[in-house]
Amino acid sequence: MKTVTVSAGLAVVLTVGLSGCATASPDVDAEAAASPEAGAVEITNCGTTLTVTEPPRRALTMEQNATEIMLSLGLADHMIGTSYQTDPVLPELAADYADVPVLADLYPNREAVLDAAPDFVYSTFTSAYGPDAAGPRADLAALDVPAYLSRFACEDPATGETEFHFDGIFTEITEIATIFGVAERGEQVVADQRDRLAAATATADAPAGTDLLWYYSGTATPYVAGAGGVPAAISAELGVSNAYGDAEQTWPAGNWEEIAARNPDVIVLADLTRGGDGDSAQSKIDFMRSNPTTAALDAVKAGRFITVPGSSMDPSVRSVTAVEAVAAALKELNQ
Repeated sequence: MKTVTVSAGLAVVLTVGLSGCATASPDVDAEAAASPEAGAVEITNCGTTLTVTEPPRRALTMEQNATEIMLSLGLADHMIGTSYQTDPVLPELAADYADVPVLADLYPNREAVLDAAPDFVYSTFTSAYGPDAAGPRADLAALDVPAYLSRFACEDPATGETEFHFDGIFTEITEIATIFGVAERGEQVVADQRDRLAAATATADAPAGTDLLWYYSGTATPYVAGAGGVPAAISAELGVSNAYGDAEQTWPAGNWEEIAARNPDVIVLADLTRGGDGDSAQSKIDFMRSNPTTAALDAVKAGRFITVPGSSMDPSVRSVTAVEAVAAALKELNQ
């Protein structure tokens, strides 16, 4: 078994060999548009109209994926706080992250949010606007605090994206850049992401029919990637199959007997730092090697594992990094 380190610190543990092709993402038009008021921006976000009369100066991001999008746009000095760090921050963003106050290990409650006096709130998960966190977006709007929610997590799914695709996250980056008056930076970030995605898919190398199991968390009940999420989009980009691509849910609960029957060629492991059952990549590997059912899987016997940070399996600037890591690992497996 050998260890290959890919860009942005993504460790890839693997052994044997595989090869593939790439597919293109559909185009999505950005929804940001200048409002009639000079300098203002009006955006339709998850069915809600957000109007920002000037670039926010006291933005609050509710979890790491939103934070890293903001920091990638050079907006640390526009942030009053962040929360819910799930992975080590991307190395190139760590210095800026250190300058942003962390309001809570998980989500700050509504009182903490209001005490911070934000003029903009940004989340990539609906749960951030729950009653035990920042509270409903409508309540924040009543206080003249625009609250943005990722198009992949709308309260009413019909008002957003029903499945992940890369153009959707590029549109989200563009909208945030527009809100903060840094449209050119947004264009640069998106152009870089598109170039990296194209380069990764162009070098993809996995045999036709290669089957990937995307294993997120849990040992007694393993949660795996089904249809519609980031892993499904990465699989399509790299020309490989998702072992649970027939599941309607984005993150269905699997069972080991069924996984054994499907016998995937490669297992992609989410490395989560929250410390729960089957969260870290190593705990997943240890379990699969010790459990009689999973120890018999071809991928486990051959050590065909790929490890990526858990946050890269959710829509973010890390999604392209995950494509690069998995593409590099599959190419290594095929040598």
